[in-house]
Amino acid sequence: MALVFRTVAQLAGVSLSLLGWILSCLTNYLPHWKNLNLDLNEMENWTMGLWQTCVIQEEVGMQCKDFDSFLALPAELRISRILMFLSNGLGFLGLLVSGFGLDCLRIGERQQELKKRLLILGGILFWIAGIAVLVPVSWVAHRTVQEFWDETIPEIVPRWEFGEALFIGWFAGFSLLLGGCLLNCVACSTQAPLASGHYAVAETQYLHQHLEMKNTHLKI
Repeated sequence: MALVFRTVAQLAGVSLSLLGWILSCLTNYLPHWKNLNLDLNEMENWTMGLWQTCVIQEEVGMQCKDFDSFLALPAELRISRILMFLSNGLGFLGLLVSGFGLDCLRIGERQQELKKRLLILGGILFWIAGIAVLVPVSWVAHRTVQEFWDETIPEIVPRWEFGEALFIGWFAGFSLLLGGCLLNCVACSTQAPLASGHYAVAETQYLHQHLEMKNTHLKI
């Protein structure tokens, strides 16, 4: 029963982390970090991401333009790019590392201590990846709120608002953190018991040794 619980918890942790990693990659490239609705022209909406700005028109559709210069971007967008790349890379590495540490894999069945260390390392990588997503998303959201309520900007000037990518990024970050917590909790719990096949082999060896000792006593 303990082995089943450990396996289910490990798979749940990896599944949550995988979901968070996919959503973080999606957040990185979606051009919907900020939305701008023009009151004067309701048929035209502007969106901004880390890599490009898009305008959505009912007649033309979506047209996007990449940012010309990295250095010309605001500080929050420059650092957000770096952190999102870091999150995507660490999340992928965490999936590889924790995958080899799962009890359901027959690779390294006799090296339980190594599997435990791989799970802990994978959980830590997921933690860092989750934080690396939450920081840029929250920073951009904070700057958006500041600019929205900035009294120095005339009221006639349109204001940027939260885009869908920010909410996806928050969900991705918390999924990575929760997945990492599950993996570390399972890895730091009681040691995984041997698989049923190992029990059968051990029992067969014990019976074989017992029969040998019994035959030896009979011969004596």
